[in-house]
Parts: sequence; structure tokens; C-alpha cells
Amino acid sequence: MKIIVDGMGGDNAPTEIVKGTVDAVNEYGIDAIIVGKEQLIKDELNKYNFIYEKIEILNAENVISNDDDPAMAIRRNKNSSLVVGLNALKDGLGDGFISAGSTGALLAGGLFIIKRIQGIDRAAITSVYPTSNGISLLVDAGANADCKPQYLKQFALMGSIYTENVLGKKNPKVGLVNIGTEEGKGNQLVKGAYELLKNEDLNFIGNVEGRNLPTGEVDVIVCDGFVGNVVLKLTEGMAITIFSILKKSLMSSTKTKIGASLIKSELSEIKKLMDYREYGGAPLLGTRLPIVKAHGSSDAYAIKNAIRQLISFIDKDIIKLIENNMEQNINKMEE
Repeated sequence: MKIIVDGMGGDNAPTEIVKGTVDAVNEYGIDAIIVGKEQLIKDELNKYNFIYEKIEILNAENVISNDDDPAMAIRRNKNSSLVVGLNALKDGLGDGFISAGSTGALLAGGLFIIKRIQGIDRAAITSVYPTSNGISLLVDAGANADCKPQYLKQFALMGSIYTENVLGKKNPKVGLVNIGTEEGKGNQLVKGAYELLKNEDLNFIGNVEGRNLPTGEVDVIVCDGFVGNVVLKLTEGMAITIFSILKKSLMSSTKTKIGASLIKSELSEIKKLMDYREYGGAPLLGTRLPIVKAHGSSDAYAIKNAIRQLISFIDKDIIKLIENNMEQNINKMEE
């Protein structure tokens, strides 16, 4: 298996991107292509030990920034690491692509260069969502701020397939984010999506309120990208705030410091559960080839784990499973 990596994407590129790629090559036995400024990539690679033949460099002199207009950048910046990498994926030079660069540009590139699966109207960004009952999958996590009911239905179908095959949850429970659990609650988007989802071959349990997301009431959390991004960032902010308050309280006296030392390992496990680096990246579901978006501030550990996630995405043949599901839906509509 060969993974194509955007060596210039993200806050810590190329240093952490290259190190994470080397770690993944050494640990998972894959091959890799790192796309970016050739001399910079070479200088970073020279710091590490690995089988030389397992990592190639594909030169790209430019970088798309978060300030660039995504669609315009993809069309005009042909020699950027992101565009060169996506074209390499399209041309069959690798099995999957990962970038910690601009989310908007990656989404635009996925749609313009790789294209959508037939039957999918919008590709969606997913995110692992830590809960008290393990992990759930949030879809969409920010790709599509404005949606139609059929988009949410497609998000649910793709999310269910990914959750069952990659996260290992059989017959995953699917829930629609809403302001109440009753069927008639919500805006026109959510009401319309509910009508579509209740007739699908899914384990759809209905609406789920925001307060029940952290308890793991559902395995697949379905919403438009605006709501999904708010949910994700609010949860991240709350986790940081709670740990900050807890740390301050535990360091407030000799007694609490002793107590903190006794539960240090347990606190570390909780922190690990909430750490995005453990999960690596967010699969882009709906494109014809596997793409994963890594967090913009990813370090080497996060990049390695994002590559691990992409490997699983490829191994489980998620694209083919989604294509088969969409084909069945199209056939039903034509009958």
C-alpha cells in the first residue's frame, strides 16, 4: 500500500508531517509519497532512519494557505502540494491521500479533481467523537453549512457504513441532531431528513439532543456541517476548560495534590480519550478515492495515527461499499 502525504499542509509542516510519515512507514510497513518542496523534504528525511526505497518525494513548489479562496486556489495553484498530491492520487500513484492543510481547499480538490461517488450530492467530513461509551462518528463536521434533507440521508448512510466497517460497531445506531427527541421537532431541514431516514434500511433511532451526544446514545451523529462544526468545537472547548478547572483544583492544596498523584494514571487515560491526536484525522466521505483530513495543528504522532486511519479506510474498501449502497438506492428509485 502506498499513501500520498501533503508534506506542506498544516501548521507544523514539513517537520512534523515528515516525521509522522517516517514513523508510519516504519511501524505499518507501508510505502509513501511526500509531496512538497523537494529540498526541504529531503533535509527533514535525512534526520531519520528508514528504508530509503519506501519513501518518494514528489516536488511541488507552492502551498495553499487557509487564507486562500479554496475553489480559486485549486483551479489556479496547480503546483501546490495539495493539488499535486490529489492529482497523483487520481493518476493511481497511490492508494489514498492525507493533508493537514486547508480544509476548504481539500474539500474543493476532492470534488473537482477526484469527483463524487455517483448518487452522492455532497461529500462530508467526518470526525471521531469521544463519549462516555467509547467513540461515535460525527458527520458532517464542517464541509456543508447549507444542506438539503437528502444530503443528511446520504451522510447517515455513509457514516453508518464507515462506523460498522472501520470503527467495528455492528448495526450502528444513527441519530439526527435536533432540539428535541419528538418526530415533529426542529426546522424544515431536520424534519425532512427525519422523513427520509425513517424509511431507510438503517438502525435509525430518531432525533437526539445535544446533551445526549457525549453519553454515546448514538453511534452515528448526523447533522449539517454548520451544526456539526459547532458541536465539535464546543466539545473540544468544554474538554479543555474542564481539564483546566480540574488541574487548578487539584493543585490548590497539599491534600488535593496527594489525591491527584493517586489518580494520575486515570486522569491520563481520560485526557487520552479526549485527545484528537489519538484519532488522527477526518475521512472525507463521498469522493471516489480515499482522502483523510488531518488536524491543522497535527504533530508527528497525530499524522502517524491519521495515516493509520487512512490505511483502515482503504483496507475495508469503504469507497466500494458506499458505491454499492448508492447503486441500490438509485435502483430502488427507478423501480
